[in-house]
Amino acid sequence: MEAIFGSVLPFVFIIAIAYFLMVRPQQKRAKEAQNMLSSLQKGDSIVTIGGLHGVIDEVDSEGKTVVLDCEGIYLTFERRAISRIVTKVDSVQTTTTEELGTNTPDSTNEEEL
Repeated sequence: MEAIFGSVLPFVFIIAIAYFLMVRPQQKRAKEAQNMLSSLQKGDSIVTIGGLHGVIDEVDSEGKTVVLDCEGIYLTFERRAISRIVTKVDSVQTTTTEELGTNTPDSTNEEEL
């Protein structure tokens, strides 16, 4: 009995190490990718697995597709073809006109011009 336990124990140990070094990180990455794909929404800037950059115009939950606006050209892709999100709609900062200022000079003195 001890001989069997002694010969099986190294294999169990190797399998446990392989699980924690290979399988678990892969499952974690797959879960993160699934969360990223489920959070896609209209207006997000994305990159496909083929390297195409575009903005999401439409998300079809039933068909699992997205329609991308690539500089006026609309292309339909499977959701799983999305590699990464460059910018989310929520994270895009809007600038108000007060921050931008006006396009008129502050002084109207013609000698300075």
